[in-house]
Amino acid sequence: MDFTGKIVIITGASSGIGAATAKYLTGLGATCVLAARSEENLKSVQRECIAVGKVEPFLVVTDVTRREDCEKLLRLTIAKYGRVDVLVNNAGKGAGGSIEVADLEQFDDILNTNLRSVFTLTKLAVPHLIASRGNVVNVSSVAGTNSFPNALSYCVSKAALDQFTRCTALDLAPKGVRVNSVNPGK
Repeated sequence: MDFTGKIVIITGASSGIGAATAKYLTGLGATCVLAARSEENLKSVQRECIAVGKVEPFLVVTDVTRREDCEKLLRLTIAKYGRVDVLVNNAGKGAGGSIEVADLEQFDDILNTNLRSVFTLTKLAVPHLIASRGNVVNVSSVAGTNSFPNALSYCVSKAALDQFTRCTALDLAPKGVRVNSVNPGK
């Protein structure tokens, strides 16, 4: 598969699935915009991408739970490249806790990171994705389709993310934008 010339935003790109996705797509010729909270970790991933790819990734320090950071991410990407072809909503976090243990602060924190941020960034990117007839990939989890004990907030956030993905896919398909999720497990 050739991603040469494709502009790809990847959130949560400083480690794990996000970093691996950045290296893989850079190796396929994509121009990646790497977003995460840790500039130091982003720079490390950037160096790894340069070793396997043709184009140096663009870094934008971003806390996806802050709307102004999401706006900055889109604004800087469009200013530098003029478009977005793929949005990979990968940033996320987990937390343990049953209904007896989890509190409202944990629930809000997990939902803000795993769901609300995806809504915010996707909403901001939609006009650009329609223009490029682009793609959205939401990184969910096996916890979105299966229930697990002691993981209430996380499971709820990922199940909601899967439903968000399906609804958004139906809304944007007539406009030529594909929206999918992946549900990795352990």
